[in-house]
Amino acid sequence: MKYLKIIGKHKLSGEVKISGAKNAALPLLASTILAKNELVIGNMPDVVDTNTLLKLLEKLGATYKRDKNTVTLNTLSINKTKATYDIVKTMRASILVLGPLLARFGHCEVSLPGGCAIGQRPVDLHLKALESMGAVIEIKNGYIEAKAPNGLKGAKIVFDKVTVGGTENILMAAALAHGKTQIINAAKEPEIVQLCEVLKDAGLDIKGIGTSEITIIGTNQELLEFKTFEVIPDRIEAGTYLCLGAITNTKLKLTNVRPDHLDAVVSKLEEMNFTLESTKDTLTIMPTNEIKAVNIITSEYPGFPTDMQAQFMALATQANGTSTIDERLFENRYMHVSELVRLGAEIHLNGNIASITGVPGKLSATDVMATDLRASSALVLAALVAEGETNIHRIYHLDRGYEDLEGKLKLLGAKVSRHQE
Repeated sequence: MKYLKIIGKHKLSGEVKISGAKNAALPLLASTILAKNELVIGNMPDVVDTNTLLKLLEKLGATYKRDKNTVTLNTLSINKTKATYDIVKTMRASILVLGPLLARFGHCEVSLPGGCAIGQRPVDLHLKALESMGAVIEIKNGYIEAKAPNGLKGAKIVFDKVTVGGTENILMAAALAHGKTQIINAAKEPEIVQLCEVLKDAGLDIKGIGTSEITIIGTNQELLEFKTFEVIPDRIEAGTYLCLGAITNTKLKLTNVRPDHLDAVVSKLEEMNFTLESTKDTLTIMPTNEIKAVNIITSEYPGFPTDMQAQFMALATQANGTSTIDERLFENRYMHVSELVRLGAEIHLNGNIASITGVPGKLSATDVMATDLRASSALVLAALVAEGETNIHRIYHLDRGYEDLEGKLKLLGAKVSRHQE
């Protein structure tokens, strides 16, 4: 296994180009199962998760070519409908092939997902919705077996709680269904908006994009004509680098970014006394004379993203005063706390609320272990301001979602290197 060595307290500056959004790329790749033509996708992030989903599509019979951040993909040749455990276990997002496979072929088997360690993210909402559309579903030997031999039927789907993956799966399933599907209490994330827009450009009749009620008129199992498109910039990567500029208190410019996707993150940074300047596709954070404490509650988009909670916790260690974070989406998302404490942070947990007492300039390096993707980035941020040499182990978590992390950090002046255990 590999680990990152970071020597802290080096002056950083410059600009960083934000990659395509992993969380947009995954459902978009799954949606290509609905395509009747070869298509080209640009700004595809070169991270483990997107490469895993491409491998899964290939195992199902698709062909693809990758040239850096451009993928040429043909799914017409798909001739298998079983997504096997060996790939699905490494990435929960593999469940996103369930809806499009079932819609196109009328049957599929998808292994129950593994992957992330941040708490229960049950797929029961996906399955219940598909059953409302006429699917017959059984769980057998660790696999979801789904059948709809005469195709899926449009239905009114009311999600009990907002689910990003559930919304994406049902959008894709509804695309080829017979009749009209309404999704009530749909998630509104930018990644879902892009999925809707790509499907609409492919000829799908879809209304309510960006709202909590989406209506889709299915094509009666006729495949879609996809156009060439580019994956939107990654708002979580962008937020992570904004926190990097903040925690090191340096001027940092982000390019290839969508500032309108980062309103909640920018608002909290401004509360912490940072000034940010934006253009249509850049964001620049300025240093401040005092980092102030902040109170954060995670919620669904457009609220504060759970995927930015860990990075702000690292940043709060450098604030004056006590910050609080109330994690309301996942019950097991504080595994980075013990690792930050090893670096000298003062953090106290009470249920789903974390209190962080700032210790500006007082973190000290040690060995730490990454536990999930965003926790890993929090440890990187903390290591950059810790005194001495920090080794971050299990960085395969980082590689799932951050493209060329070391390269980007080095360009900013960080002392970072990758080593074999």
